[in-house]
Amino acid sequence: MAKVTQLKIELEQEEDGRWIGEVPTLPGVMAYGQTRAAALAAVQALALRAMADRLEHNEAVPEELLNVSFIAA
Repeated sequence: MAKVTQLKIELEQEEDGRWIGEVPTLPGVMAYGQTRAAALAAVQALALRAMADRLEHNEAVPEELLNVSFIAA
């Protein structure tokens, strides 16, 4: 059975009211949203795009990243 890698998402509300989500283990994966839910959805989508891009370009992506779950902190 494949190991599931859980990617931690850090969410924080900015002073201007917007929310920012970040996946610290994936450099550059951060996204804003007007609500917490919007930031969460945007950063999850960006994380999946970043992993797909690495796969398409034959870059090193650990095999366990093919089975991913997210944890919002």
